[in-house]
Amino acid sequence: MSDGRHTESVKRQSDVIDDQAMREQSAGTVAVAGLAALAVAMGIGRFAFTPILPMMQHDAGLSVADGGWLASANYFGYLIGAAAVSVFARRIRPAIGIRTGLLVIAVSTLGMGVEDRFAVWIVFRAVAGVGSAAVLILASAWSLERLSVSRRSLLSGAVFAGVGIGIAGAGATCLLLMRWAASAAQAWLALGTLATVMTLAVWPVFSSDKTRPPIDSPSAPKGSQWNAERIWLVLCYGAFGFGYIIPSTFLPAMARQVISDPLIFGWAWPLFGAAAAGSTLIAAAAARSVGRLRLFVVSQLVMALGVALPVCWPGIGAIMVSALLVGGTFMVITLIGMQEARALAGVNAAGLMAAMTTAFAAGQIAGPLCASYLAGVTDSLSSPLLLAAVVLIASAGALALRGRLAEAPSNE
Repeated sequence: MSDGRHTESVKRQSDVIDDQAMREQSAGTVAVAGLAALAVAMGIGRFAFTPILPMMQHDAGLSVADGGWLASANYFGYLIGAAAVSVFARRIRPAIGIRTGLLVIAVSTLGMGVEDRFAVWIVFRAVAGVGSAAVLILASAWSLERLSVSRRSLLSGAVFAGVGIGIAGAGATCLLLMRWAASAAQAWLALGTLATVMTLAVWPVFSSDKTRPPIDSPSAPKGSQWNAERIWLVLCYGAFGFGYIIPSTFLPAMARQVISDPLIFGWAWPLFGAAAAGSTLIAAAAARSVGRLRLFVVSQLVMALGVALPVCWPGIGAIMVSALLVGGTFMVITLIGMQEARALAGVNAAGLMAAMTTAFAAGQIAGPLCASYLAGVTDSLSSPLLLAAVVLIASAGALALRGRLAEAPSNE
């Protein structure tokens, strides 16, 4: 009898160990899939144009105005995608939305390398923007909800490191292609192929029941009602979109104006991406000790410094430091913003994330418009950069005055 009870106890312990191992494996799978999805969505679908722009200027004689139109098309598509998810968040099955978005990004990126008509490029960049917004919102919500069960904050940081990894990877690819004297069309085809391969690799994960959170998940619905706290978060996230967009669009072009050698100016974008990738892992741990909102405020102030630096200290060195500061805070704010949305809205976070991303998209559309106007008046990017820095500082100050900085450190 004693032997039977002992055997049953050992079996229970074994089952617990097996369940724990399965959960750990599931969390790792979720993190890798989320990382890959964000790498494709943002590194390629959203930001591939930035390192390829100097190549397109060289190959096709693309003007700054033409580049602005292509960038604006992507921003507009991003706004449409975010708004659509915001409206239909409760009706969209995340797995289907993520898969569709990834497929759209891969096809539209390949299309940029096949077509040479400017009007078609506009369409492709807009479509890629729609897919990028959808994947960012849905993959973020999908990953954070499942990873909340494991309570391993570093895995959340790893997911959002995917954006920086994607940016760095796209920048490094373009750097190598420029060294080999490849064309812009070849760069688009290379990144489109990479997006296709990564999409196929993670395709099965987004339909796997093994990564579905258990029924007793601590994330409970918290309602979808709007209050001052949520509105404030949306507004500050929109200010972030306005503040970061000018350097993140024109950093390589600014560097090219200073030094024409692609092996030097071409490093600006990989540095931006590397800083973005590494920062999320640090931020995930820092948020637990200092609190999410404090980290949000500090990150906006550091970003403001990075945005203003090329104005105060002209030269290639300032541009590279700017890439590190802006890149190093860009994904921290994104990660903290998404985590704060999940903390406020629980399993209904996709709707709040979509509203934040819509505000972000509106900010990044307003940014280039202001830049175009001010640059036309002053014939320089100095005024737009300083305006972006002021907006970031104002947003940080407003967020600090909300009085939420005395919150307990985050355990997310």
